[in-house]
Amino acid sequence: MNTITKLRLVFRHYFELMFWILSIVFLALMSPGTAPHLSLCIFKFFGITFCPGCGLGHSISHFFHGNIQASFSSHPLGIFAVIIILFRIYKLLQNRILSKKIKKNYAIR
Repeated sequence: MNTITKLRLVFRHYFELMFWILSIVFLALMSPGTAPHLSLCIFKFFGITFCPGCGLGHSISHFFHGNIQASFSSHPLGIFAVIIILFRIYKLLQNRILSKKIKKNYAIR
């Protein structure tokens, strides 16, 4: 197995896990008072002013900085989103650890 094949295998197995962990860390370290200057919102791209997700990142950032009131006023589902993302990270970690134990116990390679 060459190096490129190994990298593809690692990327395929751990991409989602690393994506969610880095996203949560970025939002936790982000200053909640910053103005949005870069947006990946498809609604804003097409000129639609209403976006159901606007303020979600700021809400998560306020939550990690301990300001629950501002978190809820930025977006009511911000705290719920943190719970869902943390649960997904937990399940991905559990799946990776459990799958290695199963392979080790049954000598599957």
